[in-house]
Amino acid sequence: MITRRSLLAAALAAGAAVPLGAGPALAAPPRLRLPRPTGPHPIGVVPWHLTGARELMASVWYPARVSHRRRAEWLLPAPTRALLGAVGFDQNVALAPVTAGRLGAPVAAGRHPVILYSHGNDGHRGEATTMVQELVSHGYVVVTVDHTGDAYTEFPGGRLSVPDEGSFTPWDSAHDMVLVLDRVEDLALGPVSAAALDLRRVGIAGWSKGGTSAALVMNIDRRVRAGLSLDGPMESQPRPTAIDRPFMLMTAESVRGTEPVDTLWSLLRGWRLTMHACGAAHGSYCDNPTLLTQLARITGMSDEELIEWIGTLDAGRATRIQQAYPLAFFDLHLRGRRQRLLERPSPAFPEVRFIR
Repeated sequence: MITRRSLLAAALAAGAAVPLGAGPALAAPPRLRLPRPTGPHPIGVVPWHLTGARELMASVWYPARVSHRRRAEWLLPAPTRALLGAVGFDQNVALAPVTAGRLGAPVAAGRHPVILYSHGNDGHRGEATTMVQELVSHGYVVVTVDHTGDAYTEFPGGRLSVPDEGSFTPWDSAHDMVLVLDRVEDLALGPVSAAALDLRRVGIAGWSKGGTSAALVMNIDRRVRAGLSLDGPMESQPRPTAIDRPFMLMTAESVRGTEPVDTLWSLLRGWRLTMHACGAAHGSYCDNPTLLTQLARITGMSDEELIEWIGTLDAGRATRIQQAYPLAFFDLHLRGRRQRLLERPSPAFPEVRFIR
């Protein structure tokens, strides 16, 4: 059975699990690449260590002025090794990509809408960097959060934190996100301060458990104006209640048509849309398709094995869907810009179906 943890690990370590065949070993493993964002803005990023009622690590991604500063890593080396070891891979294999985010780059002028991102079970805040970078390149600030106790993360000084054996629920994730939003209102972090944020326009997105968390946050915090679930199962106790603001579900076969998702749909009182990409698997709405497709070429992974990980949806198409539809959703509901992409199925995306 493929778990969310193994999906994350596979994106880094398939080369350690699949024989490369005869011939000399490579001197060093190739570095994977993330898709290039399409927007006009360079990207800056700073790590954020929150202390108090909860100790959390986050990253603040923001539109930047041109900078030649060092690019941030997708996942730091220590949590990468821990993630690999947890699923039985060689802990010394590190194929993680670098991102387009320049560490500490000067922030672009103006006030920018804010989107919070909540990760999946046993995940990390970098798992949906493709989507995050696309949003930032089009002028959004995105705050990605590691949920301590449910994440592979590293605190200042090199202190490592990994998922524990206890039950970390979507409600726990939701309360983390409210805490972060409280602190964002007084943000003063290197080049980024609250003066760069338009806190009248706040959205939230999450993959898997984080998608469920996004709905729960909208139940308890009216500062969040729009929510996006990337294949969230909507399983929590208590379950989400009615939401009177815009909410969109991007679903794969794993949750499409299930009772918790159908129940949430009936509770959406504002603008709402459920869309499905044909051939999408649960991991199609994060960075796995592009990373695993590269690893399949490197390692000789069979087509059948690759499909088991990421479904039959072409990785390039999965990337474009992750870039186009979240951006359209937040542009419509946080910026008030009409989005024909969300009004009817588009010939530019023939694999996308509007379910309801």
